[in-house]
Amino acid sequence: MEVDEQIKIFREFIEQNCYPQLLETIRKGESFFLINFAELIKFNFEISEDILDNPEDLLKAAEIAAKDIVGVESNKKFHIRLMNLPSSLKVMISEVRSKHLGKLVWFEGIVRNKTEVRPHVTSAKFECPSCGTILNVFQADTKYKEPTRCSCGRKGKFKEINREFVDAQGLVLEENPDELDGTQPKRINVFLKNDLVSPLTERKASPGTRIRLVGSVVEVPVDLKTGGKSTKYEIVVDANSIEPLHDDIINMQISEKDMEEIQKIAKSPDPLNLLAESLAPSIYGHDKIKEAIILQLAGGCRKVRPDGVITRGDMHMLLIGDPGSGKSQLLKRIAQIAPKARYTSGKGASGAGLTASVVKDEFLGGWSLEAGTLVLANRGFAVIDEMDKMGKEDTAALHEALEQQTISIAKANIQATLRCETTVLAAANPKFGRFDPYGLIADQITLPPTLINRFDLIFPVKDLPNREKDETAASFILEFHKDPSKAVGKISTELLKKYFSYIRNKIHPKMGDAAIAEIKDYYVSMRSSGGVEESGVRSIPITARQLEALVRLSEASAKIRLAKTVTKKDSQKAIELIDYCLNQIAKDSETGKIDIDRLSGSRLTVSQRSIISQIKEIINALEEQLNTKIIPAESIVGAAKEKNIPPDKVEETLEKLRRSGDIFEPKKGFIQRL
Repeated sequence: MEVDEQIKIFREFIEQNCYPQLLETIRKGESFFLINFAELIKFNFEISEDILDNPEDLLKAAEIAAKDIVGVESNKKFHIRLMNLPSSLKVMISEVRSKHLGKLVWFEGIVRNKTEVRPHVTSAKFECPSCGTILNVFQADTKYKEPTRCSCGRKGKFKEINREFVDAQGLVLEENPDELDGTQPKRINVFLKNDLVSPLTERKASPGTRIRLVGSVVEVPVDLKTGGKSTKYEIVVDANSIEPLHDDIINMQISEKDMEEIQKIAKSPDPLNLLAESLAPSIYGHDKIKEAIILQLAGGCRKVRPDGVITRGDMHMLLIGDPGSGKSQLLKRIAQIAPKARYTSGKGASGAGLTASVVKDEFLGGWSLEAGTLVLANRGFAVIDEMDKMGKEDTAALHEALEQQTISIAKANIQATLRCETTVLAAANPKFGRFDPYGLIADQITLPPTLINRFDLIFPVKDLPNREKDETAASFILEFHKDPSKAVGKISTELLKKYFSYIRNKIHPKMGDAAIAEIKDYYVSMRSSGGVEESGVRSIPITARQLEALVRLSEASAKIRLAKTVTKKDSQKAIELIDYCLNQIAKDSETGKIDIDRLSGSRLTVSQRSIISQIKEIINALEEQLNTKIIPAESIVGAAKEKNIPPDKVEETLEKLRRSGDIFEPKKGFIQRL
């Protein structure tokens, strides 16, 4: 088909199908125009086939036709972008072969990293001194190319007369892990130019964003160290259009039949219990944990205040417990159910791999930003197993991600803040193999206390011998092995995905007055329930972090019912779960009261702090009484005995004060304050 014929067909197509849209595009001053490929197929099948095989020439013909219609100057840049290509043209990145070279295809994937925008020479014109022929050389490589030979036979020493520069940027596109069967996701370099690197488009293709990309596959020669060319070529996608897919949660298709099923679940007598039973039917027990995970999957409501302060709606949960208690199985199951999830294991994860990193850019040179698991799971779930196996530097990188839900990077002259609205479900093993119900949580896991405190719910998963429970569990597991089909929930995995996708995206309940009053009463009563020791030291049963967790859990409970208002019953369910966790992990065994310092990682309980305070008072009193700074240890023990403090507690407290540097031992058997 001749060029004039191609231009004529495109002119007729635009005039009949999208003339008003083209005029609106020109009015806005935009330099690109979108064409629906499905409409082009209907209009002229032959031209649609040609554009797939020879996209560069056919797109130029379409651009000329569009310019002619609206009277755009011929030298002005104007580009045709294609969208809505048929599914038959979709290619997996791992399936790109030499047959795709020069063809128009489309991909779906996740942006792993992005280079800076730089001027790039797309083509250069040279004049042959011998015959005057103008030679146009396309610059697809990182190395500037000159013509090697003219049609007249001349070799080398051509005169450069013009260079064309465009804004260029490189992306690395990775396959969506959900579309793979356990294989490693492959990556491909993507080349963007012209309007595709505008500020608006750049935001659409930030690291961690899932996109649909239309482009032609081109080969790029590889230079050898010797100066020659390799027989192997790199593959690059010359992008034609980019469409962000936002998230799986938003993008998930829900039919009318699915909606009927969702309504049916929500209207059942106890939807939370129904969903919990279908969560992991092959895992016995852990009823409270399953309920909490259902509420975590539903999520709370994200709030943006007028002053710009953001309150997160995502709930973070940590499971601590014995090996073989089913933690990893639960996490794997959640990775399947969550509409958008990334699973990783702490042993093979680094701080940079979880958050973001700056890597050397081999594509356009310089440095580029590469997104980690938490950024890639934005508006979804990050499931982290074996979190205790991570190093201290790696866990420190999670603080900002869990609370502020952003990832800040300041490395290699790159300063950026990435969105990380991610729900984290993590599991950790005790430090010494088995869970000790009487020890401090912070003493039993290697996670820093500041990180532990950022989790809304922390569940100990205990494996305690109990004949009745063991018989029931054994029967359940063995029956499952006898007939695996029995371990099937009432709700299918696909429907669970759609259910949580719908309620997270569409349902945003408001706090009711009764719910607010219930949470307020619980919070105030818990704060006042902290016992006061003789020294005046008061235990802190609950903090504002748990208060916000109560709100999020209450909203999630209302979401489960598809309700618009959070009721008193929803708040009671949230209180029940928070109270259960606090009693499991924050109860002081000495006083029997809840002490949040056990949860936050403080090594001292309220009773221990009280004893320390009393010992300090005794030392002060003895200094005045004996008129000396050096106090016999026996005198301290005797004075403490009058306050009902046992000698072993005195020795323990004095040792703690020695280690903290408050006191020292000038000579054996004597104590002096610093």
